[in-house]
Amino acid sequence: MQQRIWLSLAHMGGKEQAFIQEAFDTNWVVPLGPNVDGFEADLEKYLQTKPKTIAALSAGTAAIHLGLLLAGVEKGDEVICQSFTFSASCNPIVYLGATPVFVDSEKESWNMDPALLREAIEDRIKKTGKRPKAIVPVHLYGMPAKMDEIMAIANQYEIPVVEDAAEGLGSTYKGKPCGTWGRFGVLSFNGNKMITTSGGGALICPDQETCQKAIFYATQARDPYPYYHHTHIGYNYRLSNICAGIGRGQMLVLDEHIARRRQIQKIYQKAIDPIPGCHIMDNPSTDSNSNFWLSCIVIDKEQSGFSAEDLRLFLDSRNIESRRLWYPMHRQPVFAQAPAYLNGISDACFEAGLCLPSGSSLTDEEIENVISCIQHIASRK
Repeated sequence: MQQRIWLSLAHMGGKEQAFIQEAFDTNWVVPLGPNVDGFEADLEKYLQTKPKTIAALSAGTAAIHLGLLLAGVEKGDEVICQSFTFSASCNPIVYLGATPVFVDSEKESWNMDPALLREAIEDRIKKTGKRPKAIVPVHLYGMPAKMDEIMAIANQYEIPVVEDAAEGLGSTYKGKPCGTWGRFGVLSFNGNKMITTSGGGALICPDQETCQKAIFYATQARDPYPYYHHTHIGYNYRLSNICAGIGRGQMLVLDEHIARRRQIQKIYQKAIDPIPGCHIMDNPSTDSNSNFWLSCIVIDKEQSGFSAEDLRLFLDSRNIESRRLWYPMHRQPVFAQAPAYLNGISDACFEAGLCLPSGSSLTDEEIENVISCIQHIASRK
């Protein structure tokens, strides 16, 4: 059997070891150090965030948690969150004792529907007498959300936006980097993302003062006393100097990784779109420039003769990993009691969609192998 083709593996560039070795040579192996500072500076330069600043953290989930905390979310509040996403987008809402309010997607990008967002805000005000405390839109699979419309609504109701760009590093909407639209932006450097720090994330903050508050909470909220004194509950969320060294090396190849994933999406699109009932997700307009973190196929079972799950199982039998699209949060048992404003888009996407192998380290031969399998199952109908 052929060697397994994975969905999206970490892809080293070769310079990561040098930054790690420097950390060992200088004994900077603690959660702070030059690599953390350097990684934050590299991200700020890449995203052109000034005057916004970046705090490197242990995970994207930690970044969402601190973003919501700094946005003022407290026990008893409601937070609007995109339903079509990974659970890490909304779990931190519950960490803070708040309630998630799920909003469905629009069909062009699969991200938060601005019309439903407005409806949800107005209905929550009517039912609870107060505005939701924050809004969490997501750039799903690297595809930009309609951030101009979302921000216009958020600004109208004076609700802060915590923008989940965990999958969107390198994507832009109307020329502006994803993660820099909201009051806070969230990045992830998990092992399968555009770049990795093994595990890690970052919070994009509106200014230096707020960034220092984020770092304060991320380092156990230790007050400036000559002993351990605490007036707030803190967290152990800071990125380690070793992991940040990996990130600094990864930043050197980020543009190459993005270019390769975009190339893979085009290869899939050219080969698969002609197959009846099959379509590769693409930028809906020139406003969006996705990094195509993962290339997604949408299957019309009646036209194609097979379903997304049929394809997943067939690919797995050929030692190829694929993944169903995110199971919407409004359908998750753990959130069964949460309010939801739905239009059926995320449900339909889940039933019809599949993520294909998209890692930047994949060879053309491996991509062609995936395509051949799809062509084969399509020919059997």
